Parts: sequence; structure tokens; C-alpha cells
Amino acid sequence: MTIDLYGFGPALAAGALMTVKLALLALCLGLVLGLLGALAKTSPYKPLQWLGETYSTIVRGVPELLWVLLMYYGTVKMMSALGEQFGNPDLALSPFVAGVIALGLCFGAYATEVFRGAILAIPKGHREAGVALGLSKLRIFTRLILPQMWRIALPGLGNLFMILMKDTALVSVIGLEEIMRHAQNAVTFTKQPFTFLMVAAVMYLGLTVLAMTGMYIMEKLAARGFVRRT
Repeated sequence: MTIDLYGFGPALAAGALMTVKLALLALCLGLVLGLLGALAKTSPYKPLQWLGETYSTIVRGVPELLWVLLMYYGTVKMMSALGEQFGNPDLALSPFVAGVIALGLCFGAYATEVFRGAILAIPKGHREAGVALGLSKLRIFTRLILPQMWRIALPGLGNLFMILMKDTALVSVIGLEEIMRHAQNAVTFTKQPFTFLMVAAVMYLGLTVLAMTGMYIMEKLAARGFVRRT
């Protein structure tokens, strides 16, 4: 059985590629923000703790769609003023860049809590052993804390990435031509909403299955050398 896509197949494929690029770049930005946020919240310094708590609370308390809209429309005047300084008054964030920043910001806020929980799950004795060996704080973090933290945080980060993949559909409201945008265009042209919405659903499901497979492999690799208690 074949489905007539009325010539929109290549456009939907291009939308899937755009979705993947958007999700991966937002993931990279979110991991950096999440790690910095977790380090701030577990820091012994109160200002850093306050900064990390403020970031995670404010971002998680506002819907992702609103962050996308704020990032795209709310920066118009700021980007225009910045562009005038460099002789380009029409400077503005593209929908893709705004989407990456907004989704990365949201992913990072949730990843902050995942990383924080992973850091707190590492026994204090591991740090003390590093100090006893004469390791610097940086080497203790990179050689002892980070590998263990990554292994513990990976399942939670995988769940967040599944949500991120689906949240990319929100960026269609600012004109980014990802899966949902092309599906909506196809529905408008063909008047076949069920067909193209189902195709979009299958495409998102396929991307999710691929992401789950990748996360399973990464978890297996990260768990090498560790014996799970039964």
C-alpha cells in the first residue's frame, strides 16, 4: 500500500533533516548550560547557587512555546540596535538560531537537575581519594567525577532528548520549515489533514526510535566496567 504525498515527499524529508539539526544543536547548547547550572547549584558559593537556582526555576516555569516566541520576537529591538553599531540595521535572529537558543535554554534547565542529582549521587569518598592522591580540583572533576556523573545522568538526559525532539515542532510557529511546518503546508494545499499529520507522526516516531537506539548503545558503553546490583 502506497500513500500519495502529492509531491510533498522531498519537502517532508528536508523538514526531517532540519528537525534533526535543530535538535542536535539545541542538545549541545543544553548540555553545556545544564552542566554549568549543575556546577553552580552544587557550588559552595552562595551567589553561584542562587544563579543556578534562578536559571532552572525561571526557565522551567515558562512554557517552551513562550520561550521560542520571546527569543524570536523579543530580541528584534536588541538585534536591530546591535546591527546599527556595525552598519547592519536589519540584523535579526533567524528562526533556526532562535529555535536552537530557546530549546537549548529549556533543555539546559531540566538537564541542570539531572546533572545535579548525578553529582550528588557520587560518594564523597571518591573526591577525598582524589585529594589524597594529590590531584588538582580540575583533574578530580574530569577524571573522577565527570565519567561517573555522565553514566548516572545518561538515562535522564535520554528522556529529555526525546522530549526535545518533539518540542522542535514548536519552532514551526516562527516559520522554521521543519516537519510540522511542511506538513501544515501540505495540508493547506491538499486538504488532506489526516494523511499528512499521520505521516508527520510516523516521522517523529521514527526519529524517536533512532534516538532510543543511540541512547541504548551509549548507556551500554558508559556502563562498561560497572556491575549492576540485583
